[in-house]
This record gives sequence, C-alpha cells and structure tokens, in this order.
Amino acid sequence: MKYFLFVLTLITFSPASLLAQAPNPGRISAADHKVVELHNQKVSMRDGMSIALDIYRPAGDGRFPAILCQTPYGKGTMAVRARWFAQRGYVVINSDVRGRFGSEGEWDPFSPLHKSDGYDLVEWVAKQPWCNGRVGTYGQSYLGWTQWWTATQAPPSLKCIVPEVAPPDQFFNGPYQNGVLVGWAMDWAALMANRTMNVVGKGAYGGFAETRDVDYRRLPYIDLAKHRGVGHAKWFETWIRQNTADGDYWRAIAYQTPEQSARVQVPSLGISGWFDANFSGTPSNYLAMKQHGGTPEARQARMVIGPWNHQINLSPKVDYADFGASSVIDWDGYVCRWFDYHLKQIDNGVLKDPPVHVFIMGRNEWRTASDWPLPETQWTKYFLHSAGKANGSGGDGTLSINAPADEPPDGYTYDPTDPMPSPHFVNGHIAGPRDVRRAETRSDVLIYTTPVLEEEVELVGPITAKLFAATSARDTDWMIRLIDVHPDGTAAFLCEGVMRARHRDPENEGAYNPSRLSTIEPNTIYPYTIEFWRATGNAFAKGHRLRIEISSSFFPYYLRNLNTGADNVGLETDSVVAKQTVYHDRDHASHIVLPVIPRR
Repeated sequence: MKYFLFVLTLITFSPASLLAQAPNPGRISAADHKVVELHNQKVSMRDGMSIALDIYRPAGDGRFPAILCQTPYGKGTMAVRARWFAQRGYVVINSDVRGRFGSEGEWDPFSPLHKSDGYDLVEWVAKQPWCNGRVGTYGQSYLGWTQWWTATQAPPSLKCIVPEVAPPDQFFNGPYQNGVLVGWAMDWAALMANRTMNVVGKGAYGGFAETRDVDYRRLPYIDLAKHRGVGHAKWFETWIRQNTADGDYWRAIAYQTPEQSARVQVPSLGISGWFDANFSGTPSNYLAMKQHGGTPEARQARMVIGPWNHQINLSPKVDYADFGASSVIDWDGYVCRWFDYHLKQIDNGVLKDPPVHVFIMGRNEWRTASDWPLPETQWTKYFLHSAGKANGSGGDGTLSINAPADEPPDGYTYDPTDPMPSPHFVNGHIAGPRDVRRAETRSDVLIYTTPVLEEEVELVGPITAKLFAATSARDTDWMIRLIDVHPDGTAAFLCEGVMRARHRDPENEGAYNPSRLSTIEPNTIYPYTIEFWRATGNAFAKGHRLRIEISSSFFPYYLRNLNTGADNVGLETDSVVAKQTVYHDRDHASHIVLPVIPRR
C-alpha cells in the first residue's frame, strides 16, 4: 500500500457526478502506539478445530477496537499492514483459514465451515480483555470472500467490513466465468492444492504460469492437478464435476443471493481495479447491499474503482499506460478513516462522502458519483455491420448507432486445437490495456470498428451485448471484447464478456443461467445476452476509435470449449471444429449497449 495524502482537485460537474476527487483520508488516527505482537495463538472453533492466529495490539492497558483478517496465504504475510493499524490504536488479528498453515481441519477453499469460523473468530475477538467489543475486517481477494462469508452470518460484534478486490460467487468469476473455466483459477488451484503453497520453478502462481499453455491443452481438464504434480485435491475434482451452480457444494458457499445479502447487517467499503480479474465482485456487492442489505447501515455501501489490476494501488503504470500520479491514492488512510468512524465512533464525516469513486482512464482523473451505474448514463446501442467479411483487422466490419437493415452474416471457424491467443497475464490478471492487434490479424475473430471519433466519447459503467448467433456444434463459447483503438494503431484491450452457449437461458432472452444447461441445436440462430463481467471507465479521445471483437476462444486466459456438446466439458478428451455465424440484420440486430456519459 502507498501511504501519502492525495491533494484534491475540485471541478464542478452535474449534481449526480459531483467532484473530480479521489477518496480522501482527511484526519485519521495518529500512529502514536507501540505495538505488542503475539504469534501462533490457537482458538477453538465450535467443532473443536483450532485456528492459528497472530495478534498485533497497542502496548499498555486499555480496550481497543479490533480488525480481523482471515487468509489462506499465511498469516505472517499480513504483518506489515497489521503493524500499521496497530500503531493507530487497533488490535489486528491475522488468522490462517481452516486447513491452511497453522490451522487445523481439512482445507477446501469453498467449505461452508469458513462461514462459521468467521463468526466464531469475530465473537472470540470481541470478548478479549484488550477489545472494546467492536470488530471490523479487511483483506484482499480470497480475504474479501472470507469477509462476505462472515458477514452473512451476522456476528453481533461485527460493525463493518472492507472487502478489497473481492470475487463474486463462483459461477460469475472463478473457477467458472459465465460457464467457462478461467485459467487463473486453474493456476490458483495448483498453488493452493495442499496445506502450504505449492512452488515448482520460479515465477507467478508458484511457477505454474510458466507451463500453462501446455498444461491447459492436456485433456481431460479434471486431470490438470495431476499433470502439474501437486497431488490429489478432492475439491478440485468437485469443481470440475459440479459444473453448474445448482449443486449442494456451490449453494453452501454462495453469498450473493438476495437471501444471503439480506443477512448482512454491516456497512461495506469495497475497492477494485478496471483490470482486476475479480472485478465484478465489487460492483455486484455494492448493488446487492444497496438493494438487499439487511439494515440501513448495510445499505450504506461504498465503492472505489481505480486503473489497476488485482494488485491495487501500487503504481500509476499498468502495462504501457501511465495513468498519472493521482491514480495512486492513500488507500490505507481512507480505510483507517472508515474504521475510525465505525469502530472508534469518531464523527469524521466519512458517510457524507459520495458513495462511489471511479477513475476515468483517458482523462486520468477521479470522479465521484451518487450511485452505480452513474445516474446520468445514456445507455446507447452500437450495432454490428459488415458486408459479410468482418474477419480480422483487414475485414469490413463497422460499428455504429444505426440499426442494420438487410446485411449478410459474418462467419468464422473455431478450432479448439488452434485457439485465438489472449494477452499474457500475470498472477492471473490481464495487467492493463494490453495491445491485442497482433491477434486481430487472425480469421477466427470478427472485428467491428467505428469511424475515427470527431469528439471524445466517455464510457463509465457496465456493458451488455446482444448477439444473434449460430454454431454447427452442440455447444461453443461466445466471447466479445471492447477495444480502444489509438491513432497509431494500438488496440488497447479494456474489458470483455463471455458465455458458454449451453448456459443460455431460453426463457430469459438468452441471458446467462449458472444453474442449468440448455440445448443447442446445430445451425440454429439463438439470441445471447452477454453481460460483461468487467465494466469500464474510459474516455475515448478525439481521433480514437471504438472496436468490438468477437471470437470463441481467448486462450490461455479461458480454457477451451471443446464443442462436443457434452454436459461436462471438463471430462472430455475429444474436440469438434465449429462453424460460427454472427447475424446483424433487421430481424437479428446484434449490438452492444455502452454506458455513454454526457459531455461535461
């Protein structure tokens, strides 16, 4: 984390989007405490299993508010941050989750016992002689999951949470994203297959990223852990065998249903980055709390989105892009202000801040908003057009706000043995606006581009695409991406949506249904409503162009659909070549709905 105070820049906007302003810590608790550390303490859970934890508390007598952090990555990895908050008058408790490092029990990333463990830990902390009875939580990624799981159990002493880059439920991000197995989740599973970290070689994700291109081509997918030599993880096989969300395994750990959201009693402060592979968890949790939170306090959710990947707030540079010094904020200072209010009950006005802070790429400035999506958003349809030859960067595909009339469809061949390449990704995340123009030369990608923009177009918010498409196979994948084309030809990847065809819901305009598989009849036109799982906040400058790419693979970021039509692709060893057709005519007006913000 970067610890410095960001200087505000005030610019007048419309009432709905108020100020160009980063999250401002203002005055926070001073670092005037010495810290006492107690390591490898053990606390029994309700089933008798012990959880290992480290305690960092202000020296001397007195009762202090507490912050709990539950991690599968080794409690010692969170020591520096714990000391920073302990110096400011908080007791910080870092715990190994069940089955990892020093904690007893069987390790399963999605065991429902993580929910009850969170409850038991919060209440144990609140009863200690050094605690004033008020407990908060923080932590990134999986540690955001542990917070939401705990919050759904409504422990009485829990007063607020700070889930950072928290993923959503497991069929909307990882291990499945709209029905498609995600590569980073496979790397993560290999890293986490045992009690401690698995490391083979050097590099990201324990070295497993070094061999992913080869590993992901081996079939069946259920044997991936064996190929990587990390031993037998029962839970990984469960991931593959239970490839819809209707099984007991996934239901037990789900937290984003309206019923589970209504169990949350406390306010949340979430943060993510436009290029975070877990992005969708933050806005979906914000909306879930606003709509279904169980108390008025829970409905006071807050959200921050910056120009980062999963490693939030580390550098203004992401890939080739430099988003400027203002893109790195005093995040822990703002978190401290949040805790000061909710745990120390200091009236510092944090709830008077706008609930949404977003960074606008292209302009490289922050803006605040009264809600998400931004209330002033003009939802604008951009339609696909071509003369039937939109293949690759040399094709004739165009994108405009005019609806199509009579136009021939576009087609391409998807061969699972020769998938379209995705950009390189680090620690599971496509780290920024990667230039994808090399892959755009292939014939198995359809490309639709606007004319050169005569004025800036600002997009901030979620994106939905409506495709009318047919495949010669009994199953396939549809993938659609938003690109910012620069005057020099750079094709900067921004965000994407994906859907496994058999997960389309025939009763809901072809929207994604995680709980069941539909039937795909070969060469039959179906509508597919594809919600981009990652939104964007980007100003397309004058002279740039908007572009849409459509393909059926993006490998190795997504594992391939083998096109066999089997109920479980993860058990298949054969593949089928598919002839794909995308329609854009009067009766099948394929389009993308973009969140256009009026000119300021």
